[in-house]
Amino acid sequence: MLSAEWGARGEVLRAIRSLSDLLDRTSGTWVTLAAALVFALFVTLVLPAQTAIVSSDGTAIGSPDLLLWYSAADLYAMADAYGADGRADYLRARLTFDIAWPVVYVVFLTTALSSLYRRGPGEASRRRWVNLLPLVGGAFDLLENAGASIVMVRYPEPTPVIDVLTPLATTAKWVVLVVCFALLFVGLLSICFRWIRRGGRIPARH
Repeated sequence: MLSAEWGARGEVLRAIRSLSDLLDRTSGTWVTLAAALVFALFVTLVLPAQTAIVSSDGTAIGSPDLLLWYSAADLYAMADAYGADGRADYLRARLTFDIAWPVVYVVFLTTALSSLYRRGPGEASRRRWVNLLPLVGGAFDLLENAGASIVMVRYPEPTPVIDVLTPLATTAKWVVLVVCFALLFVGLLSICFRWIRRGGRIPARH
């Protein structure tokens, strides 16, 4: 029984390692630059229009997606303030923008982190799974969107359990994404310091 358990864990670890390696191999320079460009265009041109929903009285209301934490009561209060039209707009955004946006930032972060923390021969494997973190953040984002959408569809009927799990998914999403962007910043700083130490010379690719 114990050996079977360890065997199953080994299979899972091998699958995770294979996924990380696949992301590493596909994150070439041009792929990473293209992902960064699409991310920048999304942030500047698309994201600002999605930051607020207009309520029935014309007041701009925030979205639960942008909050670090909120309670189930807060989620219901937002659903009430949106009104029927606002809830319909929210659902449309979750089925359009909020499917594309996680894909955009996950691709950007996975390619960027793969490039910045690429492993050389004999390099310690502690960096191996850094490029998988954005996938975790994206998964929490999709869970958050699904949970909030169910609450909006059912309102004014309560949605037990989901109304509590949705804020947890939101907080988990932001924690993971903050870690990802912190790693991105540290990786860029590390490259800059190495570049300065080499006297501005670009190292040869192996």
